[in-house]
Amino acid sequence: MADRNGVRDAVVLVSGGLDSTTVLAIAKAEGYRVNALSFRYGQRHSVELEAARRVVAAMGVERHVIADIDLRAFGGSALTDSIAVPKHDSAADLQAGLGEGIPVTYVPARNTVFLSFALAWAETLGSSELFIGVNALDYSGYPDCRPEYIAAFETLANLATKAGVEGTSRFKIHAPLMTLDKAAIVRRGLELGVDYSLTHSCYDPTPKGLSCGACDSCLLRLKGFSEAGMTDPIRYDTGTKA
Repeated sequence: MADRNGVRDAVVLVSGGLDSTTVLAIAKAEGYRVNALSFRYGQRHSVELEAARRVVAAMGVERHVIADIDLRAFGGSALTDSIAVPKHDSAADLQAGLGEGIPVTYVPARNTVFLSFALAWAETLGSSELFIGVNALDYSGYPDCRPEYIAAFETLANLATKAGVEGTSRFKIHAPLMTLDKAAIVRRGLELGVDYSLTHSCYDPTPKGLSCGACDSCLLRLKGFSEAGMTDPIRYDTGTKA
């Protein structure tokens, strides 16, 4: 639904990472009034939420909700439980291991939980537009980052809501990074003026908030900047491992 000036609301999931920050910039560039949604979900560190706050403020987003849910109650992931975060010597080492099963950094049903919250907020706002930064190329094999998953959730959204059933809205899940590799994502964000120094992607940062440079997320990020011909502007504890 648009206001009297024709401006449409969108709910954008913002983690503070590279991908979600790029999606936030895309939604703004497409003319949406962004309602940013982040989660304190029991993750082992608060660095990413601090990054989300920085990103949202820098982009001039007026409304940012941080929802509290505790996925630690279930555990089952290296991001919410006392399970070691896997590390690799290089991006090549990481890529060689992809396809050997879903890694322990997968948080069970996380995107389904997040999108459900986003859907509830969107319906309350009278919005039908949801944005998420999932990607099916340079990623760690998570099942809830695939195009068929996004299509299925969009179908669910239109079956499970008052707006969908009454036909007042047709919900759309925007996943504009789905078919881009990390280098293309970096280039797209830089075209839109994204300041990636504000972001954070590491699964296992140091106590001072430095990125480890060796987890899946760090290595994929570093690979993306390297292939884009750019230097990652954030600080790493162990140096660049492109």
